[in-house]
Amino acid sequence: MIGQTISHYTILELLGGGGMGVVYRAQDTKLDRAVALKFLPPDLTRDPEAKQRFMHEARAASALDHPNICNIHDIGETDDGRIFIVMGYYEGETLKKKIDHGPLTIDEAVDIAIQVGRGLAWAHKHGIVHRDIKPANVILTTDGLAKIVDFGLAKLSGQTMLTRTGSMLGTVAYMSPEQARGEQVDQRTDIWSLGVVMYEMITGRVPFRSEYDQALVYSILNEAPEPLESLRPGVPVELMQVVEKTLKKSVEERFGDIGELLAQLNSLKKKREAGALEAHPEAARVLPSIAVLPFDNMSPDPDNEYFSDGLAEELINALSQLEGLHVTARTSAFRFRGKAADIREIGRQLNVSTVLEGSVRRSETRLRITAQLIDVADGFHLWSAKYDRKLEDVFTIQDEISAAIVDKLKVRLLGEDRARLAKHTTDDFEAYDLYLKGRYSLNTLTAEGIEKSTGYFQQAIHQDPRCALAYTGMAAVHSVRAVLALVPSREAMPKAQSLLLKALELDDSLAEAYAWLGSIELTYNWDWSAAESNFKRAIELKPNSPEAHQFYADYLISMGRMDESLTEVERARELDPLSRIPDTIVAYHLFQSRRFDQAIEHCRRVLSVDPSFLLQLHLWRSLHQKNLVHEAFMECKKLFTLFVDRDIADAMECVYPVSGYPAALRAGAQKLAELSARSYVSPYFIATLFAHAEDDDETLRWLERAFEGRDQKFYITGIDLGWERVRSNPRFAVLLKKAGLEKW
Repeated sequence: MIGQTISHYTILELLGGGGMGVVYRAQDTKLDRAVALKFLPPDLTRDPEAKQRFMHEARAASALDHPNICNIHDIGETDDGRIFIVMGYYEGETLKKKIDHGPLTIDEAVDIAIQVGRGLAWAHKHGIVHRDIKPANVILTTDGLAKIVDFGLAKLSGQTMLTRTGSMLGTVAYMSPEQARGEQVDQRTDIWSLGVVMYEMITGRVPFRSEYDQALVYSILNEAPEPLESLRPGVPVELMQVVEKTLKKSVEERFGDIGELLAQLNSLKKKREAGALEAHPEAARVLPSIAVLPFDNMSPDPDNEYFSDGLAEELINALSQLEGLHVTARTSAFRFRGKAADIREIGRQLNVSTVLEGSVRRSETRLRITAQLIDVADGFHLWSAKYDRKLEDVFTIQDEISAAIVDKLKVRLLGEDRARLAKHTTDDFEAYDLYLKGRYSLNTLTAEGIEKSTGYFQQAIHQDPRCALAYTGMAAVHSVRAVLALVPSREAMPKAQSLLLKALELDDSLAEAYAWLGSIELTYNWDWSAAESNFKRAIELKPNSPEAHQFYADYLISMGRMDESLTEVERARELDPLSRIPDTIVAYHLFQSRRFDQAIEHCRRVLSVDPSFLLQLHLWRSLHQKNLVHEAFMECKKLFTLFVDRDIADAMECVYPVSGYPAALRAGAQKLAELSARSYVSPYFIATLFAHAEDDDETLRWLERAFEGRDQKFYITGIDLGWERVRSNPRFAVLLKKAGLEKW
């Protein structure tokens, strides 16, 4: 549109755009002045009633003549029916752009909050509630003024309640609880949103965060934000109290009107100018967070990498038990093995403020370890040490490194934290060494690695029958075999459960054992209460365990508790930001929520970076639900080509052009069934293929076999959308009743 003239406004340049429209700088040819033209999306004003409502709101907003409110000069309509608003044009930037560069100073934040508050006070006096206060709707001019924009647009777009997903996420983060519930709002909803903006100006992040709207709304309605003092040094007590009061869930507990809030902010500003305001005694504590990178193996024998990895993992496990410290999971931290990445980039990707790196040299009976704790912000060493000891002193070295980290990051040790930190897997070095070899081999997730790990864990148990983690490792071997469909669940899960119970008998504080036991209760025993109890205990013992949060998220989906599930997924993602497991859980969540378009978009985005069997499976099934037959077939063929058996994919491709989609899938299902006679194939997966092939008899036959074998995925049969065709079949009802899943 640049160069065009609309009415008497010549458009000069694009200033920006978003879900609420596109903004241009223009020249008012009548009055010879610069203005901003905002064109609203057609869908917002297509409804005549909505259009009339907006005109009423805009006229009211145009009467708000105040230094902290953007002037509305005119409202117009193009020949093709597009509505545009003519506003004052100001040199400067949005508050959002300013925050993108980092948190503001306390004085800046208070000053901007006061100016926005004054603008809102004027609007509220004239009976207008903004409903969409956020940094993107505040312009900071070059002469120091804060200007509020977009009065009335929130009401026009229906954003007084959660009605859409995806494009609304930016606004949802600033919604009050009453907005999220779809209730009537008053000026106290603007007070809440201004509180969110103040929190973000002070810390650089919003108080309620999630990539997914349902989890975000759940957080707004049910959770408390992280205290300001844990995120930002030097925050005055009075300012913390002001922000806390603006973010009260109940409107009755917030400031009664914006005037009360302004009085508090002005008082705070005067005290700061007079130097009479003190920071909270705990406010100087920066949020402690750390990533422990894999230690470099400097030993003459390259096979000693298992030992250097094991040392880093043991430190991660020890520190992960501390509630006052954010610790990045092994999966993400170890992605940087052997990469010459800048510390600042590592910190950015892992969202941590410090990084621990080091090296290990093992030679005969001696051990040399170096370790450095580095501040991500400036690359300076906060602490470093070198240890030259005997091999069996490795336990003492681990204790000393952990203690140094806790000291330097000023982590508060609560309750049993100190005892947990000093607790060792075993005091027997040989057993410890064998355990590390077993864990290293298991982490490869290859058939050969899993087989090797079995031998190492068995030897560790033989060396020290009281080494609880060796039993947990052995249990993980059996569980992984079942999860990867290498063996039937009936063969693996009872063994795993027995080993986990033995581990907990030896040490009832093992979070890993509770997490795996919860998974077995869910996927094999179908005992929902026991599963949840174990997951919660694992999280209580090890708050920084992404596995525990992932297991629990999976459980919550199976219970239909979707919002809670996404909250757990987001916590897992924070702890393990480079892992794809949270993405897999989200894909299934979107599928089960019937949000197929979002599921398709999500799966394709992630698969463009990393191949994944489960994401590919969810992509195919979502396309099938949308009845996008050809696309569904292509993704199903890709699933078999990449992850199952190329011959089955070829068989399907031969049938598809001649007989169509269901027949092609039936051919694939039959081939898969034939393959299961020679090696183990999940009967649940075979049933899934027959269901998509619209063969009800074979679907039910293989589902019955999945039940008999207590297949890993059978526990979701009651809720999974894949069984809609057979849900009314009496055989399906009998099957659910036998499994104890009939409540679905």
